[in-house]
Amino acid sequence: MAQSAVTVRLDPEMKAQFDKLCAEFGMSVNTAFNIFVNAVVRKRKIPFEIATNPFEDNVLKDFYEFRREVASSDRPELTMEEINEEIRLARQERAAKKKASV
Repeated sequence: MAQSAVTVRLDPEMKAQFDKLCAEFGMSVNTAFNIFVNAVVRKRKIPFEIATNPFEDNVLKDFYEFRREVASSDRPELTMEEINEEIRLARQERAAKKKASV
């Protein structure tokens, strides 16, 4: 099938950010635009959001690492109070990181 070229002008910093995000999504910029165009034409609206949250990725990685450590050790199970304290501390840390990034 014949294809047409489309030129898009972007601020250099915005393009660099977009290139990086597309790589995180596991796709090229060209693929991202094709997905977008096909979805817009099919649904006749801006139909979706593609997003990544590095903080959540790190939290999951840390959680699974912690589970592996617990499974391979003779540590006792956490009590509900200890679990709640871990959650409280994680939320505090997340709020501090969010505040620092603003």
